[in-house]
Amino acid sequence: MQMSFRPFSRTGRPLALAALSLAILGSFAAPQSAHASAFQLHENSAAAMGRAYAGSATAGGDVSVVVNNPAAMSDLQGTYLQADVTAINFGTTFSGTAHDALGRPISGGNGGDAGTTMPVPALFFATQFADKWHFGAAFTVPFGFQTEYDSNWKGRYNAIKSKFESLDGTLSLSYDVTDTFSLGVSGIAQKTSAELTSAINYNAVGLGLVQQAVAAGAIPPAAGQQLAGQVNTIVPPGSDGLARIKGDDWAYGWQVGAFWKLSPKDKFSLSYRSKIAHTLEGTANFTMPANVQALLSNPTVAALLAGAGGVPFTHTDGSAPFTTPAVATASYWHQEEKFGLGIDAAWTKWDVFKNLNVYYSNPAQPTTTEAFNWRNSWYVSIGGDYYVNDKLTLRGGLALDTTPTQTSTRDPRVPDGTRQLVSFGIGYKASEHFVINASYAHIFVNSARINVASSTGDVITGSSDDYGNLLSLSAQYKF
Repeated sequence: MQMSFRPFSRTGRPLALAALSLAILGSFAAPQSAHASAFQLHENSAAAMGRAYAGSATAGGDVSVVVNNPAAMSDLQGTYLQADVTAINFGTTFSGTAHDALGRPISGGNGGDAGTTMPVPALFFATQFADKWHFGAAFTVPFGFQTEYDSNWKGRYNAIKSKFESLDGTLSLSYDVTDTFSLGVSGIAQKTSAELTSAINYNAVGLGLVQQAVAAGAIPPAAGQQLAGQVNTIVPPGSDGLARIKGDDWAYGWQVGAFWKLSPKDKFSLSYRSKIAHTLEGTANFTMPANVQALLSNPTVAALLAGAGGVPFTHTDGSAPFTTPAVATASYWHQEEKFGLGIDAAWTKWDVFKNLNVYYSNPAQPTTTEAFNWRNSWYVSIGGDYYVNDKLTLRGGLALDTTPTQTSTRDPRVPDGTRQLVSFGIGYKASEHFVINASYAHIFVNSARINVASSTGDVITGSSDDYGNLLSLSAQYKF
């Protein structure tokens, strides 16, 4: 594309180009908005899901205790192998409006259904290798989420695609202190990865910098109006780019647990899983329209960029500290001949997610910071088993899962609200060695209000309606 800069005055041209160039540089903060609320996954046991994860560590006969509470492995006599897989179908649709920093409506639709269907696998092994000692190993996915909106939707400057997951490898050990009390400990190796994309509003960043220059007295209002008109001519509304950040990291944590047999019919457990601090490292890539490319390649702009530290929006390495939260869980189970009843309460320390800082190798892209100030959350459930006969078990449960998000910081990447879960399940003991389980759960989500601005001042206002469906299957073999 051929572009002429002749309309710029001798003094106005460098200032306008510098303003636009620096504004573009600053807009690279757009794809930062990674959250963690809905990232947390309980889906590591088909049997436990049937009762909404009540009695997750105390119901007995479930090898997922290797990760849910290592001390509860004392309830497993022998050697076990268990595989679970849960299909998570999550949907989210937005309704509302969006406008840029000048109040002009942003074109585009509501983004379609940004949800997805994703499998969550889990694999467990546990064995009693001595009279009082148990060992376990597991592969699980404790955190994971993905949303993806239409690329041209009205909230594209806030989010297009957001993908996050943590994969855990766990080794656990338990010791029976007495016949009724045991302790356990786990070591956790965790790989966390993230991919975030969003559109970049080059027109908005250019106009924003001109307005800031006028407000600061750097240029008179009349010159500011002239420069704004020139920015609209060179980079009109709709001159969008795309930014993508991808990164991953390995880090390590631990878990401790205690397990009590309070009576022949009652069991209780406590566990604490540590936070795991990551520094996600990866790349930042982008695309830009031809008119912006032509602007940045202009000799006048090139000289200004050299003075500012280099060319923005070049492929560069980057890093971002991110911490998966600590979790404390209490689990209780009461056993009768024909039924069992359980209660769980889990507290997740999400207040570690206060800010997200992104650091770039390219000196022309300064460190960016965004505040989130998440709150700690609770998951509370009640559920039970009914034993039809020696082979067939029916399950049911209810749960409440509060959200750590707040309206002031919630955005479309993870449009999370407080959830209510209803679940049903069935278990079948095919033989003394082989058991299969299947469960279904539906998640009702409170409407999530959104009123948030992108780094370029593009405001999206409205609400997201979410839902979730879970289908889980497992097979367990006792050697």
